[in-house]
Amino acid sequence: MLFVVKDGQILLIRKKRGLGAGKINGPGGRIEPGESPLEAAVRETREELGIEALSPKLHGELHFQFVDGYSLHCSVFVSPDCTGDAVETDEAIPLWTPLDAIPYHEMWEDDARWLPGVLEGRSFCGHFHFDGDKMLSHSVEWETL
Repeated sequence: MLFVVKDGQILLIRKKRGLGAGKINGPGGRIEPGESPLEAAVRETREELGIEALSPKLHGELHFQFVDGYSLHCSVFVSPDCTGDAVETDEAIPLWTPLDAIPYHEMWEDDARWLPGVLEGRSFCGHFHFDGDKMLSHSVEWETL
């Protein structure tokens, strides 16, 4: 997952398909064979929004477990800038959002637990247990970068 944060705004997406379709989130996706998490986040951001993230930095790790047995591990990167203009694709609608107006009510429930700290420049490791869209439990450990 990769968030571009510049000029008091964060670049979010409204997912059009896949897990979380209809929700607002950051661009990202699966790591292809031979890719690092950073390479995957940059590629997915390019594919989903048509932009190239500049100087992304790792800020966290997310671990998700769903009651149906599905699990995910996600790295969270933040970039201070990008080249190109974000465009809608088959996968996502770009949403430049003021940092003081992030629509947490339209995002996964866990986002409000860690994204504010990331925007303060902190790093974290989070574990989240979900039943569908409902978060059952969570833990977040913080470290200052």
